[in-house]
Amino acid sequence: MRAEPDEPMSTSDTRSGAPRILPCGDTALTVEFGRVIDAALNAQVLALDRAVARAAIEGIVETVPTYRSLLVHYDPLTVGFDALAQRLGALLDEPAPPPPKLRRWRIPVVYGGEYGLDLQYVANLHGLSTDEVIRIHCGGDYRVAMIGFTPGWSYLSGLDPRIATPRQQNPRTHTPAGTISIGGVQAGVQCLAGPSGWHLLGRTPVRTYQVRRDPVFLLDPGDAITFYPIEAALFDELDRAAQQGKPVAELVLS
Repeated sequence: MRAEPDEPMSTSDTRSGAPRILPCGDTALTVEFGRVIDAALNAQVLALDRAVARAAIEGIVETVPTYRSLLVHYDPLTVGFDALAQRLGALLDEPAPPPPKLRRWRIPVVYGGEYGLDLQYVANLHGLSTDEVIRIHCGGDYRVAMIGFTPGWSYLSGLDPRIATPRQQNPRTHTPAGTISIGGVQAGVQCLAGPSGWHLLGRTPVRTYQVRRDPVFLLDPGDAITFYPIEAALFDELDRAAQQGKPVAELVLS
């Protein structure tokens, strides 16, 4: 499957040859494009996900795109592994379907203090001021590479290497809902409260997952994300709006 010309490509050769189609139990398989976090591999994953959706293959229950592979759940009473693998292999040889219009979200964040407990640590580690870390983080052009771990947890590629920070050796057992964090070369938007070994830079009132809202999931893989800082005084007001189902984040189609 060919990637679109405008999809980001890695500057290093991180491809591992032809994609591999591997069984995952008796009701799922995975199409693996590589073994690293890489924008080009993720673009191929998302392109295959679009192709599978367009093909409407009987028996497929759900697809789950990740950084480097596409998990395909299927009904084995309707389609078997071999037949499905053959169909997917054929899709891989076809031109990729055109991508949808790019959705760009601007997400408000309160940085530092009680909202971002690790902002000062990240600044000290990299010899930066907290304002410089905020500026660098807000200056990034991120893409939603995948959603997982907990509902709405959005993994973002595109973190500036100047603030890339190894994960904590001792993860916290609890981090608050709405946490904006970084871990290694990744950035993230955490919707629900939960454990995390990432570094907390701030919090957003945006709910990327809200079960009684339509849509339930605000962000999709492939969406573009930028962050902008807000004062702590605005957080409660925006949080109440988000609780009522308003997206709070700004959406721009391009």
